[in-house]
This record gives sequence, structure tokens and C-alpha cells, in this order.
Amino acid sequence: MSSREIKVARKIVVTSGKGGVGKTTVTANLGQALARLGERVALIDVDFGLNNLDVVMGVENRVVYDIKDILEGRCRVKQALVSASDRKNLFVLPSAGLLPSSPVSGQQIKLIIENIAEVFDYILIDCPAGIDAGFHRAVSCADEAIVVATPSIPSLRDADKALAVLKSYKPDFTGLIVNRARGDLMLDGKMMTPRDIESLLKTPLIGVLPEEDEVFLNSGYPLPKNAESYKAYKILAENLRKKTNRVYDVTSKYSGFFGSIRRSLKKSI
Repeated sequence: MSSREIKVARKIVVTSGKGGVGKTTVTANLGQALARLGERVALIDVDFGLNNLDVVMGVENRVVYDIKDILEGRCRVKQALVSASDRKNLFVLPSAGLLPSSPVSGQQIKLIIENIAEVFDYILIDCPAGIDAGFHRAVSCADEAIVVATPSIPSLRDADKALAVLKSYKPDFTGLIVNRARGDLMLDGKMMTPRDIESLLKTPLIGVLPEEDEVFLNSGYPLPKNAESYKAYKILAENLRKKTNRVYDVTSKYSGFFGSIRRSLKKSI
């Protein structure tokens, strides 16, 4: 028997504490960014009933089986995986539009994840919004956690609640992503800066994602290479791989003389 150590995927839950902050889009684009770096990535949607990760990824028409089919014995885990159209090393495991006939436990989802853990480098778990049973089911399957928040009071309040609950699971690492950040408003003092949010939530900042029109085109995935977000996700993926904390500067294009003109134009739109 070979003594070679078997590499097991890093299992990371992506959560937010509330809906509407772009968590699923973040999961999809972070998965793509990691895949571009050569990592083997699986994205797992555990939001039963409100599942839409496959729609964001643009693979909904190629879904044959989903998690419900796995749990009810109609297929094996690998049969339900759907490859992303733009990446051979990126796969999606869709959730179900209808709840399974019996309650789903975190242990059942964990067994599904363990079944493919040796095949992938990263498994990103798209968590349901809120901190109810679906949250606990998703979080209990992960070793690490990413909390997505926007620079708004309701989002930060709910992110803080999610972080408080996460602590009881003692993840190996918990990181913060600030989504929909606007550099023009930050420089004008009308929006909290990512570092202020990091300090408020007492959680290491691993990514800052700008608000821009490209994210809303084609459900926000995939991003065009000339988009700011494309660069921001690349930095985020590298932070996750190397455990560094360099983040995208959303204020840079609004600084200086020409930046002030851009800010003025932004206000007039």
C-alpha cells in the first residue's frame, strides 16, 4: 500500500445571515476563480426549495439528478455532479426544488460531501439565508466558513448574528467578504469602508467585491475579464489559497483629479 498522503478537499461554507447580499453569486464566481488557478472545485447547493446555484451557473438545463435524488437512492453522488460549461475542473451539485420526503440532517449532507472530498481541492457549500435549520445543516458539514456582507446596517447586523452562531461550531477559519462595495461613496464618507466593517465584525477580511453592472449581467456569472470584479475575485481566490489578506481597492479609480471627476459623474447618473 502506498504511503502517499491523500489530499482531502477544504470544505468551506459560504453564508451571510440574510438573503439578498449576493451569496450565491459569490459562491459561483469564487469557485470559477479558484478553478482558473488550477484547483479542482465542487459547488454544493444545500438550499432546499429555493435552490438557484445551477441557474446562476447556467447549467440548469443539464441537471439530471440533484441532492434529493442522492438522498432517496436514485443515483450516486458523482452522477449528480454537473460540470460548468466554461471550466473542466469546476462542478455543481444542485439542490432540489422540492424537499425530500423525510427531513434532511447535516450528517446526511456531510456523507455526500465526504464521498467526493478526495476528488476535489475545494468544496464550497452555498448556505441558505438566515440562521435556522438550513443554516445549521450547512455549517455542520464544513471545516471553514466565509461570511458575505454588504456595507448596510441590516446586512451587518445579520452577519454579526451569523458569526455569533458560527463560533459554536469552532471552524478552523472564518473569513469576511464585503460585497457591493462602492469606492465613490466610501471616499465621500457615505459608506463604511471594508476595514471599518472588519473591525466592527471582528473577523478577518479576505475579499472586497465592487458593485458594478457586469455582476448583474447573465445572473452575475461568468464575469467578463475586463470587469473590476474579475480582478477582485482573483485576489480573493489567491487569499483563500495562500491564506493572505490582500484585498481589491475599490477606491483607487475614484482617487486623485480624474477620480474626483468620476465621482461627480457617478453622482449625476
